[in-house]
Amino acid sequence: MEIREMTHKAGRAAFGKVIDIALHKMDNWEKEACLLVDMMQNYMSGEQLDFDYDRVKEKICDKSGTLNKYVGRLFGETDPHVLKTTALNLGFEAFFHGTKTIRRMREVHQCNVPWLILMDPTSACNLHCTGCWAAEYGNRLNLTFEEMDHVICQGKELGVYFYMFTGGEPLVRKADIIRLCEKHNDCAFLAYTNGTLVDTAFCKEMKRVGNLYLAISLEGFSEVNDLRRGEGVYGKVMGAMDLLVENGLIFGASICYTSKNAETVTSDAFVDLLVEKGCRYALYFHYMPVGNDAVLDLLPTSEQRVYMKQRVREIRNMTDGKGLFTMDFQNDGEFVGGCIAGGRNYFHINANGDAEPCVFIHYSGANIKTHSLLEILKQPLFMAYRDNQPFNENHLRPCPMLENPEILERMVRETGAKSTDLQSPESVEHLCAKCHEYAADWAAVADKIWREEPHQKQSYENYKPKEEKR
Repeated sequence: MEIREMTHKAGRAAFGKVIDIALHKMDNWEKEACLLVDMMQNYMSGEQLDFDYDRVKEKICDKSGTLNKYVGRLFGETDPHVLKTTALNLGFEAFFHGTKTIRRMREVHQCNVPWLILMDPTSACNLHCTGCWAAEYGNRLNLTFEEMDHVICQGKELGVYFYMFTGGEPLVRKADIIRLCEKHNDCAFLAYTNGTLVDTAFCKEMKRVGNLYLAISLEGFSEVNDLRRGEGVYGKVMGAMDLLVENGLIFGASICYTSKNAETVTSDAFVDLLVEKGCRYALYFHYMPVGNDAVLDLLPTSEQRVYMKQRVREIRNMTDGKGLFTMDFQNDGEFVGGCIAGGRNYFHINANGDAEPCVFIHYSGANIKTHSLLEILKQPLFMAYRDNQPFNENHLRPCPMLENPEILERMVRETGAKSTDLQSPESVEHLCAKCHEYAADWAAVADKIWREEPHQKQSYENYKPKEEKR
């Protein structure tokens, strides 16, 4: 353990030294960036990663390419302290050291160990957006600072160095979030926020700690966005983005796409706006029919989903794309081996402390107030996720709810997991019944794509081989 710790400290120190040199040699940052890639390759030697180191270095050095311009803007426009802390915490600790550690812990403990943990500091929100699953929780639930701190302390022992916050509106608890960032200054944190509570004082605190990033919710331009979120919210979001840019901070957008806005939120005009406003990433979420009052008409059609799959990949293309890193959690399953929930790569802790396999799957058999992190990861529902992942060999159909609803219904029933929605409990039968028609329609399209189009095969999958499953 002492040798491993020395190697870890030496690696972090060496990584930090190269970053310092890169920040002081902005006229030749490509050379130092390539050196960081070489260090990554050396540090991750022996790990199975789908990462073409030489190809990445080639793109970094291609001054006419998107990746060169993207990284160049990141170096030139980000506060140096924020940039170095990001490289050390999100890069070295979470991606490199964390990945190696959690893979070892999975073998030791024989359960899923996540790469990140998502927590709700509060169910309170200063807005009440139409169709928001969090709105059903009401405003009375909160995790204490000590409870969140305890989760992070346990997580770091397992190799988890990346933590996300949602809600509710997590910035209602901005002071405690900053305290967590300050105490755990070797971790990276990201908050999903409506952006309306971002002010100058908070930006200064973000810059001071250097390890907090934001994903600001947007559903389109002002008319559509404010119809759902409230009059004037779009303008406040634009103002928040300006403040974040002025302070050299890293942020992006969180976008829920539906049958009503899929084309708008991927249009050239909208993506160009995000890039111009300083967004570094856009995280696209497929609308999920969660809750007793879910609106099924908002589910994208199969044609729209095919469009989203292709369009999001066009935007994030780092050769000739828009210069915005994008992820589509429902359509990018082939890059992560299917469903990442149930602790496989992440899980969710709601504002009551209930440990849920996914932010959209409100069932649980354990709570952080009564169970340790390892006990949570070994609870029956999480182990059922592990035993059944991937839920479909076609990674365009990754989810046990949306695309394979019969599987979620069976897992919840067999494990005795209970609904965690304290406002309006929803039976798993009711939830899954809303997905059967969608699943059948998409299956026909997705299976044809999977047969006929090339797709990526993950070299590393932390679920059991098919023949070993129960």
